[in-house]
Amino acid sequence: MRRQPQQKRSQRRVERILDAAAEVFDEVGYEAATTHAIAARADTAIGSLYQFFPDKLAIFHALELRHIERVRMVWAKLSQPEIIQLPFEAFIQTLVATFKKLFEQPTSRIVFVQYFTSAAIFQSIDESFTQEAIDFTAKLLREYNPALCPEQSHLLAKVCTHAYNTLLLLALRSDETHCQQIFAQIEALLLAYLRPHVGDEVLHKVMKVMKCPHCHSQRLSKNGHRHGKQRYLCKDCGKQFPLEKIFVG
Repeated sequence: MRRQPQQKRSQRRVERILDAAAEVFDEVGYEAATTHAIAARADTAIGSLYQFFPDKLAIFHALELRHIERVRMVWAKLSQPEIIQLPFEAFIQTLVATFKKLFEQPTSRIVFVQYFTSAAIFQSIDESFTQEAIDFTAKLLREYNPALCPEQSHLLAKVCTHAYNTLLLLALRSDETHCQQIFAQIEALLLAYLRPHVGDEVLHKVMKVMKCPHCHSQRLSKNGHRHGKQRYLCKDCGKQFPLEKIFVG
């Protein structure tokens, strides 16, 4: 950006410009879009647009940052205890529905599709962001099933992330009916693939072999989060400990 908006009025104008740009990019594509079309959609003078953005590429880079921020908000939401403690099927349904809602927004939709069309124009998003998504998914799976080792959770997360991205791209390039069908298949795919690793039956068996690291009691219960990590309470010795300290055997 040429300058950061300081007043609320200017901040609202920038948000309108970004909203308008996302819609124009989404409708006609990045290459065909113009700053004049964006300004007209934002109901602002072209001079006002140029006060903040020198060209449409700068606007697109701002949309990148907006998308990253929204993805991180989704990750934070999915890391909440009430999500981790859902039954398996509801857990997967929540994951798919949450990301589906994210990509219903023009900003995330155009940024995602454009990355697979012309990654060279990107400034803030590269392969490291995909790796960050894999790391998040691995952590989420391990929190859901503490018996998963890091190697296994990362392999599962890598397959899920790349499969999801491939099918998401197909969905976003389809008409509404086909898009809905693909999202239904994404949910079915994740349910079938992850059930042997984090399904309810698996978790029931895992809870039977999880032991307190202090007294080896199997009478454990989840006891909230600290620093973003699940903690457990031993009902026999009363000790509290994080997921990493649990003895499985």
